[in-house]
Amino acid sequence: MEYFSLTAHEALRLLESGEVSSMALTESVLARIDAVEPTVQAYLTLDREGVLRQAEQADIARKKGQAGPLCGIPLAIKDAFCTTTMPTTCGSRMLEHFVAPYEATVVTKLAQAGSILLGKLAMDEFAMGSTSETCAFKVPHNPWKKGYVAGGSSGGSAAAVAADECFASLGSDTGGSIRQPASLCGTVGMKPTYGRVSRYGLVAFASSLDQVGPLTKDVRDCALMMNAICGYDPQDSTSIDQPVPDYRTSLQAGLKGVKIGIPREYFGQGLDPEVDQAVRQGMAMLKEAGAELIEVSLPHTDYCVAVFYLIAPAEASSNLACFDGVRYGFRDRSADSLIEMYNKTRSHGFGDEVKRRILIGTYALSSGYYDAFYKKASQVRTLIKEDFARVFTTCDLMVSPVCPTPAWKIGDMADDPLAKYLSDILTLSTNLAGVPGMSVPCGFSRDGLPIGMQLQAAHFNEDVLLRTAYNLEQRAGVVGKKPVIA
Repeated sequence: MEYFSLTAHEALRLLESGEVSSMALTESVLARIDAVEPTVQAYLTLDREGVLRQAEQADIARKKGQAGPLCGIPLAIKDAFCTTTMPTTCGSRMLEHFVAPYEATVVTKLAQAGSILLGKLAMDEFAMGSTSETCAFKVPHNPWKKGYVAGGSSGGSAAAVAADECFASLGSDTGGSIRQPASLCGTVGMKPTYGRVSRYGLVAFASSLDQVGPLTKDVRDCALMMNAICGYDPQDSTSIDQPVPDYRTSLQAGLKGVKIGIPREYFGQGLDPEVDQAVRQGMAMLKEAGAELIEVSLPHTDYCVAVFYLIAPAEASSNLACFDGVRYGFRDRSADSLIEMYNKTRSHGFGDEVKRRILIGTYALSSGYYDAFYKKASQVRTLIKEDFARVFTTCDLMVSPVCPTPAWKIGDMADDPLAKYLSDILTLSTNLAGVPGMSVPCGFSRDGLPIGMQLQAAHFNEDVLLRTAYNLEQRAGVVGKKPVIA
């Protein structure tokens, strides 16, 4: 049996019944990685020896009755989470050989749940990009069509799940970096409420926007992963101390009486007709399930891209100032002076996209420009948050496209950074408002490329998103379809 093709909850059922061992599951996934990784290119690090040791320990724990909720399930994580057993590169030459002295809270939580960490996944350098093409080491390919982007910045995380190279993965989402690759690769992706999941040990891009979340094969697996990673963490100053429900309990509830808002600004010019059609078909399925659809408006949507690309680069320029060649990471040793060492280290260690955003952010924060740019962007961000708060007094959640188009060819936007930025136009506002967002597959293009539907809800209403996504999943008939990887 091809165990790697199972969902996590299916694999858990077999483990609990004794029909399969964690070792057998893990060996099946490792064989799958050997078979498809030359095409998919999702992994930056794969810890084979450590993985087999973990599988053996998981089987022992289960025999002793000490199995956690994810005991024996092989998972993988974006290479932005600190781990003490393997490098944390953030897809950058700057951290190529860096092994962290501490572990990210979510990594610890997954280990406590009994899961097996396979390795670290490819990503845009320091999470800056929309296609994972800025990764310094390899570019992940979309499993549904070789030569097409997997999305970004969590492109490796989405590609690995879609290609059955792990049962689920973790990504980070600053402006759509979980939801957009999930949509392009046909997986489920969740960006929880800001503060719902600890960011401790996540290498920061933009601290007021970053959030950790799962990418999974179906909605039930997403609920399982959310149960494992959510919760208050005193080591994260932005973590919120609020009870975490069992997200699985919300899945079976129907949609009768649920009001779903359709934001008119998300269905305008530039939306691919195939995406528009797939999302509207998904909306019709939700209506058939008992939901009420109403039109809503987010009037400040037009400002989202400008606001995001002032706030995010400004915070990035501050967060990345520590990479100077002095304490850790890459150092250019050809320099003859301290200032020259700073310049050469940052010039040679960072890629073009990272340097571009550092320059934008530093300029926006510089003397004489702070009020005109960063402060003004922060004020408009407040208006965007108020738009969301107002809409959620009239509806339980909103649905829309995730990305304006299906996946495109690798290299198509290489010389057009602005076009890449605009590919996130429908996801940025979720992060600016701090609300939870989710991508769930709703169809395919004529070329066989996946299309996702975006769900957004009020703060801490992840259960509403999962409930709605599960109802759509049962009707859309997308789950179970697999890419053919040559």
